[in-house]
Amino acid sequence: MTAFRSATRQLAVAARALALFTLVLGIVYPLHATAAASAFPRQAGGSPAIIDGTVTGSTLIGQSFTDSSGTALPEFFQSRPGAYDGAASGGSNLGPSSTELAETVAERRREVAALESVPADQVPADAVTASASGLDPHISPDYAYLQVPRVARARELPEDAVRALVDAAVAGRTAGFLGEPTVNVLELNMALQELDT
Repeated sequence: MTAFRSATRQLAVAARALALFTLVLGIVYPLHATAAASAFPRQAGGSPAIIDGTVTGSTLIGQSFTDSSGTALPEFFQSRPGAYDGAASGGSNLGPSSTELAETVAERRREVAALESVPADQVPADAVTASASGLDPHISPDYAYLQVPRVARARELPEDAVRALVDAAVAGRTAGFLGEPTVNVLELNMALQELDT
């Protein structure tokens, strides 16, 4: 009889714990998470970039500005090298001693130098290396400024006007001291489209 009472008590405790955790984790927590998300609808919705009422991408995920053959479109600012496919995100896992990585970076450096009409030693590191995720939507201000002459030429715009767009697009360090200043390429290209129309 004592074993039966003990088992009954344990089942009652387990049932109460199950009911409590179902209430807290299955109802209360999801309602609070949904309420918090509704306070930030743009971020909760994936920070969509909208042009003429159409979602053209996300300001949180980089995208390439190339034609169907993979050639850079000269009238757009270019992103860092990357996968730009959420299903294929991730680094190459190649280390600094990898000859494959060194060859890839050297080839990218030659391509960027040719595209921008500058010596290879003026090409910033983020122009030739992918981020850890391969999805970073940002480039350094140095890389953005390097692209100004090409973009201005391709769009037949004054360089000063395009440089002013880059100036406005530079985001400072997080909290004033974390990380480095960045430029969101998609947002910059959207501003460029507005300037060009």
